[in-house]
Amino acid sequence: MPKTYIIGHQKPDTDAVVAAIALAYLHDNSAEKMPQHENSTPVIADPLNPETTFLFEKFGVTAPQLITAADITLEDNVILVDHNEESQRLEGINPDQIVNVVDHHKANINFNSPVCLIFRPWGSTSTIIYHMMKMKQVVPSKIIASLMLAAILSDTVGFKSATTTPKDKALGLELAKIAEIEDVEAFTLEIFKAKSDISTLTDQQIVKNDYKIFEFAKKTMIDQLETVEQDMILTEKKESLLAAMQTVKAELEVELLFVAITDILKVNTKLLILGEAEAIAAEAAFGGTVENNVLDIGPKMSRKKEIAPVLEKAIA
Repeated sequence: MPKTYIIGHQKPDTDAVVAAIALAYLHDNSAEKMPQHENSTPVIADPLNPETTFLFEKFGVTAPQLITAADITLEDNVILVDHNEESQRLEGINPDQIVNVVDHHKANINFNSPVCLIFRPWGSTSTIIYHMMKMKQVVPSKIIASLMLAAILSDTVGFKSATTTPKDKALGLELAKIAEIEDVEAFTLEIFKAKSDISTLTDQQIVKNDYKIFEFAKKTMIDQLETVEQDMILTEKKESLLAAMQTVKAELEVELLFVAITDILKVNTKLLILGEAEAIAAEAAFGGTVENNVLDIGPKMSRKKEIAPVLEKAIA
């Protein structure tokens, strides 16, 4: 039987994984059945990161199947969640099999035929999908609601990020009631601690833990590490991370590479600067002076809204 694979971006964060699960839940429980949504199957393009692994273990959830493009037959459909750009998709996906995109990022797409596009300028794709559930009168289970709340809190950095909207807060608190999570702040801190745990990652895995590649005037990779140990990372791991960045830059064939180290408690981001080209772009974008391969860009926490767009203008 043909499947509809629902998949987030490469190196998926919690929102990308949970959005796929939540959308499949909506399809399975909606009274209105769409032919292109038959046999909806959430899948992932890469293994779970530590934060998502923690959440799945906490709530006793099995990770979606890890697939390659070879697993998708010609009869199958594909739905993209939490991304739309070709550079962020599972490598090898046939764009003609994509029937739907649900995303909260800037659109950069060009399909050969019409597809259903659902975009909202909200802080999380999971916010969008819960809004869709409400429109279809579908109530998520306690576990699905818990994961969706976690995804919203993760993407909005506990409602502190500049991407946070009133819709994220309102729907997030509705999900908390369904999930029976009374102390949202304590739950957020649990997520932050899991997000900050890089003890099991190699330096290259840290550099590729939560990255996106942007087709700016120069092909640019931005990795973001959200942590409560910013000072430790920049003192004890800086040199080894710079070496790993050089390796990853060559491996992924990008022209510029930045690692944004965001302290989610202090509300501050420092960019780890690899070389002269990155320093020129970063100083043009944010001002200030790179010192010892680090540029403090202040209380900017959102890669999507506060970091990537500013770098794009400077690079152009």
